[in-house]
Amino acid sequence: MTITPITDINVAGKRLVVRADLNVPLADGEVADATRITRFAQGMKPLLAQGARLVILSHLGRPKGELNPAFSLHQIESTLADALGCPVSFCETCAGPVAENAAAALKDGEVLLCENVRFERGEEMNDPGLARKFAALGDIYVNDAFSCAHRAHASTAAIAELLPATAGPLMIEEMEALTAALEAPKRPSVAIVGGAKVSSKIAVLKHLVQKLDAVIVGGGMANTFLFAKGAPMGKSLHEADQVETVKEILLLAKAAKCEILLPEDVVVAKEFREGARKKIVAWNECPDDAMILDAGSAALRNFQGVLAGAQTILWNGPLGAFEIPPFDHSTMALAETAAELTRAGLCVSVAGGGDTVAALNTAGVADDFTYVSTAGGAFLEWLEGRVLPGIAALDRADQAA
Repeated sequence: MTITPITDINVAGKRLVVRADLNVPLADGEVADATRITRFAQGMKPLLAQGARLVILSHLGRPKGELNPAFSLHQIESTLADALGCPVSFCETCAGPVAENAAAALKDGEVLLCENVRFERGEEMNDPGLARKFAALGDIYVNDAFSCAHRAHASTAAIAELLPATAGPLMIEEMEALTAALEAPKRPSVAIVGGAKVSSKIAVLKHLVQKLDAVIVGGGMANTFLFAKGAPMGKSLHEADQVETVKEILLLAKAAKCEILLPEDVVVAKEFREGARKKIVAWNECPDDAMILDAGSAALRNFQGVLAGAQTILWNGPLGAFEIPPFDHSTMALAETAAELTRAGLCVSVAGGGDTVAALNTAGVADDFTYVSTAGGAFLEWLEGRVLPGIAALDRADQAA
């Protein structure tokens, strides 16, 4: 796959139609977490310094084709301006004559933020007519939103057929990090896959066991694997209907010589609440009136030992109910181990997914990982081995150029 980075092009005096992901959390109309805006701005500053003219397209929330002030990108304008270190003009539409005139008026180094693309009904339908309106705003298309690349929308797919199409700095960074971790990992390579349900990550597990040397399974998913081995579940979250799926994954892993690691002991409690009384039992000794809520101390030591020998660590999903102490212990401890190994230069560590990022932030180690992806669905679909429509569109455009 060959995709042209925008950084390889002379952008002086060019209007760049940039698809960004500025879908940030808001509180009372103010940006509550500016991480995505800050990361985006870092990549755009050098382009502005070269004399690029930025026309930014993004979405916010899910307005479903309706104009809803609660989802207006006007709310992030000042935060974006601060992050870019320059004024940002706002256009109350993202398509049509008003937007075209505002884009045409831009001078070198100036920025135009257009209104939420999802106010347009044709956006999520990948409407060619809307894509043509987007394309009329500039000279070069730049997709810098990996987290939206799994969507075949007008601003991520159809537009790439209408302008010279390139990848932005964040898109390139994300693709290189994930390719290094999954397609060409330094070995031994280990994945940590957690979360509530096996059924939501069947494709991920099937793909990873054929790519990596070991997969640590945690969270409610591990319960289902243990149940398939005959462990009693008591009141634990598990999926009794996924036993055959677990057996299929285990067979795939065996054929690929990938080791599946499950907790050899578990933390159980009768109540799921902060400060609840807990005890550690063997993997097959959960009492009838209790539930499994975390990996046990022996399991943690085993997992830490596996990470210590790894050169690549890929993480998606917690080991337990990390949101509520004391069931956060194994997730926090393993996160610190991965961070320590990364800091020492002993491994490459890549993490992604909402719960994973939240856990690493809680542990205070997100900045120590080699790369942390803020993409949710796109990150998962990449782990599944799928071709993402937004990236495929850039690749097709490059082949046609």
